[in-house]
Amino acid sequence: MKDSTITKKKAETDKQYGIYPEKRSLKELINTGVLVLNKPQGPTSHQVSDYVKKILDVNKAGHSGTLDPNVTGVLPIALGRATKILEYFFRFRKEYIALMYVHKDFTKEDLEKVVQKFRGKIKQMPPLKSAVKRVERIREVYNLEILEIENRYVLLKIECESGTYIRTLCHGIGKELKTGAHMSQLVRTKSGPFTDKDWYSLHDLKDALEFAKEDETEIRKIIHTVEKAIEFMPKIYVLDSTIDPLCHGSDLYSGGISKLDSNIQENQDVAILSLKGELVATGKSLFSSEDIKNQVSGTSVKTNKVFMDPGTYPKYEKD
Repeated sequence: MKDSTITKKKAETDKQYGIYPEKRSLKELINTGVLVLNKPQGPTSHQVSDYVKKILDVNKAGHSGTLDPNVTGVLPIALGRATKILEYFFRFRKEYIALMYVHKDFTKEDLEKVVQKFRGKIKQMPPLKSAVKRVERIREVYNLEILEIENRYVLLKIECESGTYIRTLCHGIGKELKTGAHMSQLVRTKSGPFTDKDWYSLHDLKDALEFAKEDETEIRKIIHTVEKAIEFMPKIYVLDSTIDPLCHGSDLYSGGISKLDSNIQENQDVAILSLKGELVATGKSLFSSEDIKNQVSGTSVKTNKVFMDPGTYPKYEKD
């Protein structure tokens, strides 16, 4: 069931200010958008992000969720001002297809019993070559499924919390099975709302950019608006008169809200949008949706990051 929208104050937006996200120029889209790359085997995630930056000639490009050089798959990349949204991406659930090689013969029944132990919350020690401090951490494996077994090769589908080490997971399964095992291949098939159905290659990006001189259809399929990338966040829509103060770093006050999603909880990350659906800022809600609806005055959201440039909407005189 889709969450509904609560109207706090009926309002309309002035068409002469701002722009509906889907009507942005290609140049503006490239400097504020998000794309999903099928990371190739070989380069680091940082190198791939840098390739995208050079292909599109943008001043900034950043990736979400580092993949090892030999790992392929879904790599969300934010462009220009959209890089500010990456901190929210790092919390995404991830999904992988892993090929595990078991070092000795085993039975399917024994493997299924062992795999069961690695569902739910598990303890992991980061690998020796990891960039993070090597202390034991708790990570959650939401789903671990055996897709196929062929000789000693096992194909696994894993849905897990961000920061879960799949190589370590395969090693742990082999240790528990008393056979030894290692990860042979790994593909990330999902990162938050993005899946392998959304990904494109670097070659696709290059070709679409070249074709865009005649037809922008393909490049607009590859580069999403930043608003599409934050569809997972609860949203609050604000009056035109509220936008410029937000662009200057102001918190969101109750009187500036027009409508909001009904599923907002206290102390939750929220997206603040114009009535045209433009991302203005993000912040932390101080109250639930129902409380914000009934709030007469005061601060409703502590703003965190601003995405819209000041001056996009005019300053309005207070009544």
